[in-house]
Amino acid sequence: MRRPLGKRIGGWAIVVAAVIALLFALLPSPYVIEQPGPVYDTLGVAERGNEEIPLIEIPDEETFPTEGELNLLTVTVLGRPGQTPNWLEVLGAWFDRTRSAVPVEAIFPPGLSDADRDAQNEAAMVDSQQDAIAAALVELGYDFPREVTVAGIVEGSPAEGVLEEGDVIAEVNGEPVHAVEELREAVRRNGTDAAANLVVVRDGTEETVAVTPVERDDAVVLGVGVRMRYEFPIDVTLQLDDVGGPSAGMMFALGIVDKLTPGAMPGGEIVAGTGTIDSAGEVGAIGGIRQKLWGAEEAGAEWFLAPESNCTEVTGHVPDGLTVFAVSTLDEARSVVEAVADGADTSEFASCPAS
Repeated sequence: MRRPLGKRIGGWAIVVAAVIALLFALLPSPYVIEQPGPVYDTLGVAERGNEEIPLIEIPDEETFPTEGELNLLTVTVLGRPGQTPNWLEVLGAWFDRTRSAVPVEAIFPPGLSDADRDAQNEAAMVDSQQDAIAAALVELGYDFPREVTVAGIVEGSPAEGVLEEGDVIAEVNGEPVHAVEELREAVRRNGTDAAANLVVVRDGTEETVAVTPVERDDAVVLGVGVRMRYEFPIDVTLQLDDVGGPSAGMMFALGIVDKLTPGAMPGGEIVAGTGTIDSAGEVGAIGGIRQKLWGAEEAGAEWFLAPESNCTEVTGHVPDGLTVFAVSTLDEARSVVEAVADGADTSEFASCPAS
């Protein structure tokens, strides 16, 4: 007995709709997927070819044995322009709390080639490692030159014709500056209504110049690009291939401090964390923190150090069994780790609430 024509047409319509939906699901999407990447213990080793190399080497100084782990975390991105995940994969990421689908241009800015992007990430990593060494040595009481150096001048900015590439900005309005964040804060406090008096060192000669900051993109700026230049008193080598960006800075700094001080800072505990750092020990926000939380959980960590400025992204996304502390300086991070190691009460430390 044949089915009525209406039912047959309805059945075929469902089949056609299902085929169309499947074909659509397999089309490339405008998203890439972030997921937890490899985890590295800054106190341990990493593989390079057939060798295992320590992530931190301090060859000419006395170092001390430690116990436990200080893990830095990474994020892996699935997809790139022209090779993005399909809609079915994106749908899967939306229902997977360990992964996130983000617009492709958020990770791969338009007009920036793969080579340029890789070069930028590598440069950020190198600068971050230098900042981590500086922050650790400042934390330990070493005194050494830390110079905020002009690396470029924005055309049409107030600094044009006043500052030059290579100038060292030593003071702003009588306040010494030894870190990029210190310079930004001094300029912000000066505001845009009056000139800031800058002491600069140019070709070995100190002079005072005046620059009136302007407001751009909700920030008070001079119109210069700067980078740090250091003369370290000891030799510290950080070795980690294929990891770009600045987000490992805080954990590298903690690892250096641990190696140069007696006792085991983590005390056998597995502590994970993330955050940029500058030479003054200020901890800054990073991207992909939700994926890093799950990477920490997968690595067996029970304690997590997050930049205070990332707390709003953390709350509501904390894996069970993971305690997240909010830190804004290297000294705070060190205090937290030492308290955890001692089994002390940690309730007085700032935290990113789980919910």
